[in-house]
Parts: sequence; C-alpha cells; structure tokens
Amino acid sequence: MCKHEDKYCPRCKQPFECKVGSILLCQCGTVPLNDEERDFINKQYEDCLCAACLKTLRAQYHQQQFQHKLKGILGVFYKDPSDT
Repeated sequence: MCKHEDKYCPRCKQPFECKVGSILLCQCGTVPLNDEERDFINKQYEDCLCAACLKTLRAQYHQQQFQHKLKGILGVFYKDPSDT
C-alpha cells in the first residue's frame, strides 16, 4: 500500500503531497540532486521540501560554489556580492 502525506514545505510554507511510499512518484523525484547538493540542503532542513524549493536551494549551492571558486582565483581582489 502506498503511503502519502500532506505536508507543508518548511522553507516556503506551501502545501505539497509527499509520496514516501512511492518515492519514484513523489514530487521531489523531479529534482535530481547529487550528494553534495543533498548534503547542502540537509544541513539547512531536516524534513521534506517542495520541488520548487529544492530547485532554488540547488541553484544556491551552485552559486555558492561559483563564488568560492571565484574567490580562489581573484584572491585579495575578490569582492563578496553579499557585502553590498
């Protein structure tokens, strides 16, 4: 028997249906995540997130990685965009 649960995304507070009993049919399955992306998200949230927030957080992870690489290249000339 498939277990479905109505949840609210802890990030955006929007409702969604978690299909933990049919994980391949769950909305989160539409957002492929590698181990690093998953770790980044798991450090911030302990519960399921909606697909839209998973996509946003995946993009934030890649932006953060880009800024880190840029800082390594530019060194003292690097200006953090969050400092403006």
